[in-house]
Formats: sequence, structure tokens, C-alpha cells
Amino acid sequence: MATAGITLYTVGTVKHLPGIRTYVSVDGGMSDNPRPVLYGSGYEAFLPRAVVASRPRPVRVVGKHCESGDLVVPDGFVPDDLAVGDVLATPVTGAYGYSMASNYNKVPRPAVVFVSGGTGRVAVRRETFEELTRLDA
Repeated sequence: MATAGITLYTVGTVKHLPGIRTYVSVDGGMSDNPRPVLYGSGYEAFLPRAVVASRPRPVRVVGKHCESGDLVVPDGFVPDDLAVGDVLATPVTGAYGYSMASNYNKVPRPAVVFVSGGTGRVAVRRETFEELTRLDA
């Protein structure tokens, strides 16, 4: 199942710290994929719009949870033209993304989409904020 899963994120910020590294923040993180923080699972990153492009730019892909351990891809490489708004893919995320997902920091769970033959089908719809807060008093 590992190779069947790809997680897609949207790039929210690209922050270059000269002499240190470039941080790329995305709209997910340890709530939708806790494996990097729990097990040190290593992922790579690529841009679906440029699958075969050269990836010379070293980056650290971080989540939106404001935690030091919220690292999606600690040591990734992307094309030089990576930009805010790009879709960033982390392949080989398998079946555990959804089954291990949580609502950490009150973040709704993402959708799960099955794709076959170029056609996508929503298997699990995105959780809404209303559903997330339904039990709050």
C-alpha cells in the first residue's frame, strides 16, 4: 500500500534563511501524516506540475502546526521555481495517512481521493470545521 498513496499539499510560505536553509510550509503536517514525527519516516517531495524537472533546491518542508517536530520532509529537494500556491506531492505515504490522522490543533482531516485511469473519486470527503466542533459545549 505504501507506493499507492501520495499526499498532496499546497505551499503556503517559502522562507529562505541565507546560510541555513529554505523552509517550505504547507497546509497540512503532523495531523494528516504523523509518521515523520513518530517514526522518523523519510519522504521526498516533488511538484506534480514538473514531475521530471531537476530538483536542485534543498528545502525543509514543514507543517502548519507550529511544533518543532512538524516536519513533513526534513531534507527534500525541489525545483528552483517552487512558489507559494504550488501543489507539493509526497509519494509513498500509503494507507496510514488517513487511518493515523488526527485533529491536532483543531485541524480538520483532509479528503481521500482514489484515482484510476486518470479519473478521481472522493472516497472520504474532507472534514468540515462544523463537524470538528460539533461536540464542543
